[in-house]
Amino acid sequence: MGSNSSRIGDLPKNEYLKKLSGTESVSENDPFWNQLLSFSFPAPTSSTELKLLEEATISVCRSLVENNPRTGNLGALIKVFLSRTKELKLSAECQNHIFIWQTHNALFIICCLLKVFISEMSEEELQLHFIYEEKSPGSYSSDSEDLLEELLCCLMQLITDIPLLDITYEISVEAISTMVVFLSCQLFHKEVLRQSISHKYLMRGPCLPYTSKLVKTLLYNFIRQEKPPPPGAHVFSQQSDGGGLLYGLASGVATGLWTVFTLGGVGSKAATPPELSSPLANQSLLLLLVLANLTDAPDAPNPYRQAIISFKNTQDSSPFPSSIPHTFQINFNSLYTALCEQQTSDQATLLLYTLLHQNSNIRTYMLARTDMENLVLPILEILYHVEERNSHHVYMALIILLILTEDDGFNRSIHEVILKNITWYSERVLTEISLGSLLILVVIRTIQYNMTRTRDKYLHTNCLAALANMSAQFRSLHQYAAQRIISLFSLLSKKHNKVLEQATQSLRGSLSSNDVPLPDYVITFFSSRLLQAGAELSVERVLEIIKQGIVALPKDRLKKFPELKFKYVEEEQPEEFFIPYVWSLVYNSAVGLYWNPQDIQLFTMDSD
Repeated sequence: MGSNSSRIGDLPKNEYLKKLSGTESVSENDPFWNQLLSFSFPAPTSSTELKLLEEATISVCRSLVENNPRTGNLGALIKVFLSRTKELKLSAECQNHIFIWQTHNALFIICCLLKVFISEMSEEELQLHFIYEEKSPGSYSSDSEDLLEELLCCLMQLITDIPLLDITYEISVEAISTMVVFLSCQLFHKEVLRQSISHKYLMRGPCLPYTSKLVKTLLYNFIRQEKPPPPGAHVFSQQSDGGGLLYGLASGVATGLWTVFTLGGVGSKAATPPELSSPLANQSLLLLLVLANLTDAPDAPNPYRQAIISFKNTQDSSPFPSSIPHTFQINFNSLYTALCEQQTSDQATLLLYTLLHQNSNIRTYMLARTDMENLVLPILEILYHVEERNSHHVYMALIILLILTEDDGFNRSIHEVILKNITWYSERVLTEISLGSLLILVVIRTIQYNMTRTRDKYLHTNCLAALANMSAQFRSLHQYAAQRIISLFSLLSKKHNKVLEQATQSLRGSLSSNDVPLPDYVITFFSSRLLQAGAELSVERVLEIIKQGIVALPKDRLKKFPELKFKYVEEEQPEEFFIPYVWSLVYNSAVGLYWNPQDIQLFTMDSD
């Protein structure tokens, strides 16, 4: 076969892979590593090829799982990578393509191996694989006990400190992907993990000081939406000895990284066109959500969630409260713009929900914006196309509206924003309508869709709660919006009366005539007066009749309706919802790593 391989099927026979996973210990100073890391295998061009790639190398990976306790080759590979990262920043400044290329390849191999190790064994067994030394098979020394923690800290340093250039783009993405894989232990447990190696390493010790810097970097990666370098921008020449490993799934050679990370995960919908895709932004957002949804450790709160819920605007000059650790500043205007532009993805909507619900600084800033239509319109479009969205995306969009409608200022201002030609609203041509009226139309449409299709009580309740929150501030409604409100009320009244009639009939035998509840006369009282006034009444005449009727309305027949403000309560959606939801986004996203659905135990949520 030689040292180069042109087919995925040849990989299990590759001599370098066999030596890595074999029974012979390889010293971290062995020239073998340079040969192993100098590969130029072309990247897969479809999710099918990606699956075939992992299936072809699974035997090699499992062989390493079996032999590594005696050889320590995984630890040696990690040490090779760690030693190289110490010079990575200087290499980026010096444009040392070859060094960065090989360092990236080392990280890629580690990422693939780590995924297999995590899926094949318990966390306790995993840690044992990082404490063996090749010098004395079966023994370990103190300097190797924290090798996994050292790798994780190194990844955090790489993400936050290495400048983002064309030659470092791939390794930045790979570092983020490796952290996602490191945290993927949750995927293989049915219950929510509350104590794991991720808690041990991420919430205390040398990794903890990187908390705010990591969260800030990931947010800015999402904000900037940096596209990958064009294919062939930094192609490396083949080594004279042919190179080694030959399966550079995410290597920066030939076809470039972007062909992998825009494939779409297994079971996902059509991927975003490559020219619009930012693998770095996508991966950063996924890692950010995973970190934010880690459960609190028994003796420490989740510091990444603390950072996300407390960061401030760069224009805010007030001092940081000493009681809130890990906080930082970020440009709210840039973040707002990115959130407005990226709401087509589940993960961006979940980030918006998280920030609105938990970060009071962000919520105050957004509610004070004079261009709220830029944020609300994408959310309404998600609800409008409810048939095309998964249920969790729709829920997040609806909860965002519920949070926004808790604010009376928002409820007033949306009726002052006039929109023209809403092209995605197809039921009726809307040449000019207020944002408030459009919001009413979309929410009512969602209610009616739910009544006839999904019949989801949670969705129904929150839609009606959002309408109730807005109702006191209804102003100058579009005639079509007003018509839809009346139609909805009529429909709900008929259903209510039908249920009430059935209940009354079933209890008629046990109730006296005085016990039967009186029907609701408000509606019938005004309807009779309008009928008496004749047909073809103008709007002004209808309003005049209603005002006159209010004076004559029998007050003893009215029931007092308490003032209510419906609020979203996080306890309604516990961790058991959000953690599987976040990992389902990771699983279905273009993370460049294929997870076998048969191996994953976490996804027990209802399917769409």
